[in-house]
Amino acid sequence: YSFALETVYLGGGTPSFLRDSEMARLVGIVRRYLGWGSENTLEVNPGTVSSERVKHWFDLGFNRASVGVQSLHDPTLKFLGRIHDAKAAKSALELLQNQGFRTSGDLITAVAGQPLEADIRGLLELGVQHVSAYTLTIEPGTPFAKRGVQVLEADEQAGFVRTAELLLELGFQRYEISNYAASLEVRSQHNLAYWNNRFYLGLGPGAAGHLPNLGGGEYLSHRYTNPHLHIWLENNPTPLEQVFAEDYATDALFMGLRLRDGISLRDLSARAGFSIFERYQNVLDEMIQKRLLTLESEQEGEQLKATYDGWWVLNDVIRRFLEG
Repeated sequence: YSFALETVYLGGGTPSFLRDSEMARLVGIVRRYLGWGSENTLEVNPGTVSSERVKHWFDLGFNRASVGVQSLHDPTLKFLGRIHDAKAAKSALELLQNQGFRTSGDLITAVAGQPLEADIRGLLELGVQHVSAYTLTIEPGTPFAKRGVQVLEADEQAGFVRTAELLLELGFQRYEISNYAASLEVRSQHNLAYWNNRFYLGLGPGAAGHLPNLGGGEYLSHRYTNPHLHIWLENNPTPLEQVFAEDYATDALFMGLRLRDGISLRDLSARAGFSIFERYQNVLDEMIQKRLLTLESEQEGEQLKATYDGWWVLNDVIRRFLEG
């Protein structure tokens, strides 16, 4: 493969825990073999930030920070098991912005007792230009599940709705189900590549990638997911999954319908090699009738978009495309 990186995203956990020397070595390897992007994001845990470290990260070439704030309410942070408090989150954002970073704040909603409106207003008052808001999800086997923590669907939906209402009232634009930007210019370009089903290189344990098929054959691309650390360290090749046209199309629909602007059926048809409108006409008719999707006309050049109700049940919508 021959390519030029457009964005770099160092995440997948808490990379800001790396020692300065480790971070410098990692960045040096990427720059040497792959180059560097124009938008370069570092995921940051507020409990790892100091003025010296922030300068070091900026000097290495990072210019955007995704900060795991989660909440500005200390009891909520304690419930979530975070190592930082609200004071540390505020200090981290201030240090990063003073150094020149664009900042995005992660926010968890639907936590019992959380002052959601105060959290949102507080984040914006601290100067973040981008907010990623996710409802608390309880996965099997996690500490929350073992503690018997539950999130009622009504609370989850209330948080989903109120977050959108308040951020829009405060001037932010919702460009993806869970992501809001102060302007189009500060949207996450890296994440837009995922949502537009573009190609990306995933490096390190647990990382996923999507690569074009340049070797001929009927399939369109490759997907892969690297194994977790102990297997990854054995340095065995990661199997590549062949992605054929129909899977490529449903992947693109699932990701593209997360976006406010939706997805062009003409563009997707050209990439997939078949008419999306003809192949899924029955599903499209059904979803439009249920007001879960919208399409301004029956021409492939139109943008297919999820409605507000469609966003809430997007997994069910995509399941209908998979069923055909």
